[in-house]
Amino acid sequence: MTKLLFVFLAILLAACGSRDADNYVPKPKGYNRIDLPPHRYRPLTEAHPYTFEYSTQARILPDTFRGAQPHWIFIHYPAFKASVQLTYHPVQHSEKRLAGMIGDSYKLAAMHNEKAYAFKEELVQLPSGLKADLLSIAGEVPSQLQFFTTDTTTHFLRGAVYFNVATRNDSLAPVIDYLRSDVLHLLKTLHWKPTH
Repeated sequence: MTKLLFVFLAILLAACGSRDADNYVPKPKGYNRIDLPPHRYRPLTEAHPYTFEYSTQARILPDTFRGAQPHWIFIHYPAFKASVQLTYHPVQHSEKRLAGMIGDSYKLAAMHNEKAYAFKEELVQLPSGLKADLLSIAGEVPSQLQFFTTDTTTHFLRGAVYFNVATRNDSLAPVIDYLRSDVLHLLKTLHWKPTH
């Protein structure tokens, strides 16, 4: 009797298992949920020729890479393993110098051509009356967002968003959008300090 019951249960389990195998549907690939904090800002207090408001989720770090110049900084987001690298150059009333810096900005963005599948350039009007050039780069690239702005005679500021994490950019899309909002806020609150 127990043998017969055992055989019956084995057949029943095998039948159920084969039906599930026929109806199996793979689940779509998902990504971890990213909870993003509300946007809050504070003023930059370090001594630089520029000032702006940046996220309370970030902290300011000096750029210590070889070749870094004074007033080059990182706005580092520890929770996202991301940074906005800012590089500043004095224009020195030189049209040639300014043209070189603008050209270099485009060259640095073009270095992503091999892995990028789309570039979008946007001219952003700032409350100060100046404009900023915002470059969005789609694809598996190291920097998805770059920008520069200048007053054309004295100051030039370039920025690039970088992630220090090996995650596909499509899964980082919410964070990229979050940082884009912060970059726009930075640009809209940017003021140049007088130079002597």
